[in-house]
Amino acid sequence: MDIEKFREYCLSLPCVTEDFPFDETVLVFRVKNKIFACVCLDKPELGVLKCDPEYAIELRDHYMAIEPAWHWNKKYWNQIWFNRDVDDKLIYDLAAHSYSEVVKKLPKKDQIDLKNTK
Repeated sequence: MDIEKFREYCLSLPCVTEDFPFDETVLVFRVKNKIFACVCLDKPELGVLKCDPEYAIELRDHYMAIEPAWHWNKKYWNQIWFNRDVDDKLIYDLAAHSYSEVVKKLPKKDQIDLKNTK
């Protein structure tokens, strides 16, 4: 996986925006203004995604490329090394999972708006 494919996939999801809220190197992807993913432009092989806590532990136990995310709540956030033992399909699936984890916590009105956008 390269950073541009990851970016394109994240932006293909409904109502996703991107910005640099922390500095000029951390690109963040949001749905309805809530972060679901980010990449580091100075470390293009690294992405961060939200995850169900139990699934996060399972992934960390199974893949060397998936670790608790540094500077994020380690219960919910994984950092993924794109150049290690995860394939593109899994990274896309994890990005979709992250998006879904954030969407399910949104107010019902926003969830309905997203369903109508598809």
